Amino acid sequence: MTDRIEKSDANWREELTPEQYRVLREKGTERAFTGKYDGFKGDGEYLCAACGQPLFDSDEKYNSGSGWPSFTAPKDGDAVEEHHDISHGMTRTEVVCSRCAGHLGHVFPDGPGADGNRYCINSAALEFAPRDDDSDSKTGEE
Repeated sequence: MTDRIEKSDANWREELTPEQYRVLREKGTERAFTGKYDGFKGDGEYLCAACGQPLFDSDEKYNSGSGWPSFTAPKDGDAVEEHHDISHGMTRTEVVCSRCAGHLGHVFPDGPGADGNRYCINSAALEFAPRDDDSDSKTGEE
């Protein structure tokens, strides 16, 4: 695991867009089907929008139909941490970046992968880094 990044609330507010701050620092959720990576199909990796840590690979991304980018597993087992979440009258498992503790989304036990997990992640919490210089990877278009 990479060394933890800790910043003041003022620093996070300066560095993040208002939507990124709301999601990553205030544990917000973007509306379903509105995030830029929901239907995105680029080849590369998804990084934490707050600290740049690699979180998910496009090879693990799939269309769950939920309205948020979904992944079967993190890029590395240490990239994310999972916490028990009982907010909003539900029992869920929150997913945060292990480097900056930014809220990413939640993981649910209804995915298609070997472990059966669906990492349901907010687009606002992610940045995309294409694997190569291919223009289709940058746009996510087929």
